[in-house]
This record gives sequence, C-alpha cells and structure tokens, in this order.
Amino acid sequence: MQPEFWHDRWRTGQIGFHQSTVDRHLTQYWPDRGLVNNSRVFVPLCGKSLDLLWLCEQGHSVTGVEFSTVALESFCMEHGIPAKRRILDNFDVYEAAQLQLFRGDFFALTPELLGPISAVYDRAALISWIPDLRAVYVKRMTALTNPGTQTLLVTMEYPQQEMKGPPFSVGAEEVHRLYAQDHEIRPLARQDVLANEHRLRSRGVTQLHEACYRLTRL
Repeated sequence: MQPEFWHDRWRTGQIGFHQSTVDRHLTQYWPDRGLVNNSRVFVPLCGKSLDLLWLCEQGHSVTGVEFSTVALESFCMEHGIPAKRRILDNFDVYEAAQLQLFRGDFFALTPELLGPISAVYDRAALISWIPDLRAVYVKRMTALTNPGTQTLLVTMEYPQQEMKGPPFSVGAEEVHRLYAQDHEIRPLARQDVLANEHRLRSRGVTQLHEACYRLTRL
C-alpha cells in the first residue's frame, strides 16, 4: 500500500492488524534457527509489534523499518524504551539497546544503510503490499540479504474477492512465484484461524488460513 494509507491508519487508530500478544509462529518456529547471541534480525514494516521485544529477549539485535512515526514513538513510550532519535537524509532512526528502528520508506533502504543481517522476520510486510508491489518488495529484500540468510514468513490465505485488503491473501503458489528463484522454500505450518478472527469475519471473510514458511536465501 502507499505510505499515506498507513500514516492515516496510525493517526486515526485503525490498527486492528496490531496483535496484543507475541505471534505464535514466532515463538514456535524461531528457536529452530540456531542463531547466536547478538545476531541481527530485520523486521520490515514492524509497526509497534510485541514481536520486536520478544526477539530482543532472545538476545538478538533487532532492526525494524516502519512508515509511521506514531507507531514507533508509541512503541517506545508504551514499553519505556529510552530511544535516541537520529536524523538521516531519508530516515529518522530510533536507537536503544539492541534496537534500531528506521522511520521511513522501506524502498529507500540500502545494504550499506541497513548493514549485514542474520535473519528476517516477516509477519506483516508481504501481506500488506498490493500485488503490483510484491515482486518489487521481494526483489529489494533479496538485495538487502546475503546467501544463507533465513526468513520466517507468515502469510494469510482467504478468498480475495470477499475482502479488500490489506491484509491481502497470499497463497502458496504466490509465495513460490515470488521467492523460488532466489530462495529455498520450506513450508512449516498451515492452520485454519477463521474462528479466532472476528475482525476479518465481520468484513465478510468465510475462509481463512495462516501459513508459515522458512525461506533460505540462495
């Protein structure tokens, strides 16, 4: 989606996509990665996710990127994080122990600015992009990572005609189309979650699955 869309969502408090608990796929499948302490984890379109704190608690150095100033400042205030703000040409950077949060356009990130990363956690980024931007997003993510970098990817699957995203439906065929050229793809889980998603049911969704993948950069 366009940055203006997300700025408006955060300004008006329309953040039903924000989870009040740590994502279950993260706690179940992340420990299998075997990353050492201080491994650098990148979280695209991180919002004010509690997953950021969980990753820090595992001993990782966490870098996120987010369009919204409201999201990042809320995250720091709600959790008492004494972040210092540093202004760059295209980003404001909020920095604290084990945390580096870029406020700005994901597509303006470069490998030099981001630095080397050990792993990626994508729960909300891929499913937020309109179809025309997904391939561009994956191409940029590939450019920001090195061979061997692992990504834990969480997607949603539902009849797209039943609801106008975001979040958008991204099925297994789409995941393979986007990632297979530069990644090894390993499906980890697929679960019916419709009963737990009142918000999406109220928007007309009648079928809903969450899927989780481990991607390894080739």
